[in-house]
Amino acid sequence: MATKDYTCSRRTAMLTMMGAAGLAGSLAWSPQAGAETKGLQAGAHAIDITPQAFPVIVNGMFLERTAESAVEPIHARCLVLDDGTTRVAIAVIDNIGMSRQFLDAIKEQASQSTGIPVDHILISATHSHSTPSVEPLLGSGRDEAYTQFLPPRIVKGIEQAAANLEPARVGWAVAEAGAYTSCRRWIFRSDRVRTDPFGDTTVRANMHPGHLSPDAVGPSGPIDPDLTLLSVQARDGRPIAVLANFSMHYYGSPMVSPDYYGPFCAALARLIGAEQGAPPFVGMISHGTSGDQYWVDYSKEKYSWGDYHEYAEIMAKLAAEAYKSIAYHDDATVQMAERKVTFGRRVPDEARLAWARDILAPMGDRQPENQQEVYAREAVILHDEPTRELKLQAIRIGDMGITAIPNEVYAFTGLKLKALSPFDITMNIELANGCEGYIPPPEQHVLGGYNTWPARTAGLEVQAEPAIVDNLLDLLEEVSGRPRRAFSDPEGPYVQAVRASMPVAYWRLSDFTAERALDIAGQGRNGVYEDGVVFYLPGPEGAGLRGAGHTNRAAHFAGGRMTASVPDLGEAYSVEMWFWNGFPADARPVAGYLFSRGPGGVPACPGDHLGIGGTHTAQSKLLFFNGNERNEALAGTAEIAFKTWNHVVFIRDGQRVVVYLNGRPTAEIASTAEVSRPADAAELFIGGRSDNFANWEGKIAEVAVYNRALSADEAQRHYTAAAVSA
Repeated sequence: MATKDYTCSRRTAMLTMMGAAGLAGSLAWSPQAGAETKGLQAGAHAIDITPQAFPVIVNGMFLERTAESAVEPIHARCLVLDDGTTRVAIAVIDNIGMSRQFLDAIKEQASQSTGIPVDHILISATHSHSTPSVEPLLGSGRDEAYTQFLPPRIVKGIEQAAANLEPARVGWAVAEAGAYTSCRRWIFRSDRVRTDPFGDTTVRANMHPGHLSPDAVGPSGPIDPDLTLLSVQARDGRPIAVLANFSMHYYGSPMVSPDYYGPFCAALARLIGAEQGAPPFVGMISHGTSGDQYWVDYSKEKYSWGDYHEYAEIMAKLAAEAYKSIAYHDDATVQMAERKVTFGRRVPDEARLAWARDILAPMGDRQPENQQEVYAREAVILHDEPTRELKLQAIRIGDMGITAIPNEVYAFTGLKLKALSPFDITMNIELANGCEGYIPPPEQHVLGGYNTWPARTAGLEVQAEPAIVDNLLDLLEEVSGRPRRAFSDPEGPYVQAVRASMPVAYWRLSDFTAERALDIAGQGRNGVYEDGVVFYLPGPEGAGLRGAGHTNRAAHFAGGRMTASVPDLGEAYSVEMWFWNGFPADARPVAGYLFSRGPGGVPACPGDHLGIGGTHTAQSKLLFFNGNERNEALAGTAEIAFKTWNHVVFIRDGQRVVVYLNGRPTAEIASTAEVSRPADAAELFIGGRSDNFANWEGKIAEVAVYNRALSADEAQRHYTAAAVSA
């Protein structure tokens, strides 16, 4: 379990300066000196960090690579802000990732020469996969010469940014850029699970499934579409710096190069007319929560935005357009807080450790040459170092918040921070102040895949992600002086129409966590998610569900179900929901069950079960089944299009079964079937059958349960209120 250290993370500027006496005196700063200048000050500087000696080791893939030259320069881009009381430095480095030990030493040197407290310095990596290695990752070692070359360059960049301080103003904006990032981690079909490097069949989700892959169901998480900007100008409007942030892993570029990050900065300077000036304008783009994000949408045919320069130009144009709308403030408050948090690692058991040592024994000192060798070495490293201490930070700049996370973070985590932050605009910078690997939300660990395989790249305990989110929200509360916001789930006309029909339980399935499926009907009938469900995926595309301008949300069922108890439903009841089927109807007897009412775990599965038929019967059509003993099946007439959103209302009124689809006045199913469930059956299963046969593989949203039979008119009104896309 994570532990918090509240005592060691703070150092005062005075103590730092005492240790820095005589060093770079012209750059040193104290609160008293800073307070003499009223209002905000800012300075920026970009310093070339291109290696001077080749070849260099380049990490970022499973195995080691080397580069013989640089395609274009790489930089450390530095910004210093001072409100007269607090001074902070932010540096963004063209590198895949740097360890905390490496960065701590740089911060100490920069603090000694500038007087900026160590815990007021944020250093992050762009995560370019085409830069020299200063950190051993998977099968790559570090380039020792470049590891010595880089630190003094970063220190010099921070020093010069501090020397460039001048009266300034700041503003912020957010551009919508969702078309240029996608979730790269996809869930595989239950009959297409893959093997991990340890020889086990555990990979239910993994990166880069391929375009339109028949093995994959859909993305395992949402995207973060925000291109967020912090703009810094001199008081006369001359641009000093822009710090951008976007959640896209990297584009892909030759070695050595900054990937799209460097060209973005150059293009932005040109587009906002900031190419000339003294000191020179500094464009910066930091890495957003991008652990599961990439520019390729695998639900489409193969395509490209061009090379990394062309992609950079697209993103810079979006940023430049948003830049025009920024309102500026010359009295913005600057505050910063830091916290150290210790986590356990997922260390190997004795069997895994023995497996690893058997593989490593004949290798000697050579680098790994395949995945098994990589993960064998990683297992021993985790065993030898079972805990890690992370540095987390939060910064306030006026009415904008910034978090710094030393991990590769899923977009879902970034969305949580933005939704709950006390600031209306929050920028999340990952791979900051360290390089501690992926932190999947706990429910993602169940699905396996590269982002979860125990290694330095993904080694922290399963519950690290929620603990990191909670600690960062604490820090945002500290710097803002305001409490975190409560989770908000906007309700459009559809939700209002459902509420007006008085459901006895209503689960929107738009939850942030697996803690519970929230019942918004007011009865407190919260549901329980089983393992194998992931959250906050895009839901049905209807402006009436969450309201215009809001993305509707859904849960993705990948083996698990949501279970709930709804007593006293009686002989007449209805269940309403939206569903999206990701499993082919020609692959098994039943494509999947959406819903069951009946006792759980009974092999005969007595009860009411609604799903989509497969090879056994009702292929691609709605299917009602009342259990193995009665063995009655009723089929719909319309084919359910694969991977599309649909609305269904199931009605049981004594012996009568009626099912409506997509607001059509004519029922898909209208017949009779024996009641096989016990009269007092209170258990409901969403996303699967009561006996776990042919559980749902796809998304479900907006599940409402009524203790009466809905009318055809109500079913149609609800569907119409959703205002779904044609």
